[in-house]
Amino acid sequence: MIAAIVLALAVPVCWAANQAQNVPPAELVRRAVQNETSANTGSGVHFMFKDRRQTTHLTQTKLIVETRDATAGMVIEQDGRLLTPQQLQAEEARLENYVRNPEELNRKRKQEEEDADRTERILKALPDAFLYELDGTANGSAAVGRAGEDLLRLKFRPNPNYTPPTRVEQVLTGMAGHLLIDTKENRVAEIDGALRKDVGFGWGILGHLDRGGRFLVQQADVGDHHWEVTHMELSFTGKILLFKKLNIRSTDFFFDFHVVPPNLTFAQGVDLLKKQVASEQASNRHTRGNLIMRERPCGEWFPS
Repeated sequence: MIAAIVLALAVPVCWAANQAQNVPPAELVRRAVQNETSANTGSGVHFMFKDRRQTTHLTQTKLIVETRDATAGMVIEQDGRLLTPQQLQAEEARLENYVRNPEELNRKRKQEEEDADRTERILKALPDAFLYELDGTANGSAAVGRAGEDLLRLKFRPNPNYTPPTRVEQVLTGMAGHLLIDTKENRVAEIDGALRKDVGFGWGILGHLDRGGRFLVQQADVGDHHWEVTHMELSFTGKILLFKKLNIRSTDFFFDFHVVPPNLTFAQGVDLLKKQVASEQASNRHTRGNLIMRERPCGEWFPS
């Protein structure tokens, strides 16, 4: 696989795109999915990054660091305002609770592993769950794929012969949309899907998702051929256990990626977050101070 990527990088983009169009679309998806799965399990690279989440109720920015134990995240901004010292203390106390309570940290790790397993199940189902057809190309960018590189666009619709093995994959049976694939690196740069019909779980007894629900996931090369999710949108309504209403509407932007040591413990990750937050707050105070000085009336001192 590495040799194939090196070879692809050595030829013109137009040749690579033409060659990709000679490969059956489902095979292109299968290759990309296999590469995504391998990258997810074997990279060993951990990042610190920011996640700006928008919901119907608030906008919140978190600083997140990946550790060998679990991810640690601290809210640093809410509705466009930096957290107060009291709010930051509460965030630090929440994280310290995981450090002091191994059982809580184990529960967090288990939840993250279950989430990763569901994501991998969906990913592995893509080649068989849908029927694909070529739909032109799109331009890559810093947030989607790779800047300046062509992405192959594939339309998809449900495969009537696909039988989902578990409830996790069942949502795919009612979905249609498109994929963007970087055929030189065999990576999925974007998946945009919408439900064309209501989708039930457990014969409708456990719940259902309403027609019109949509999800969008974009990822990009954030440096040295390391791909990470950069944007995600979820918009679903439905019911759980027939009675409880489900309403998920959120948009996440992931940015400012920096590599961190791969063997960080959770406690070390928390310390790293604290130091980074303190550094950014000091920088923000310095910037605001300069702005205030510059806004003084004419005749007073203005720092350069």
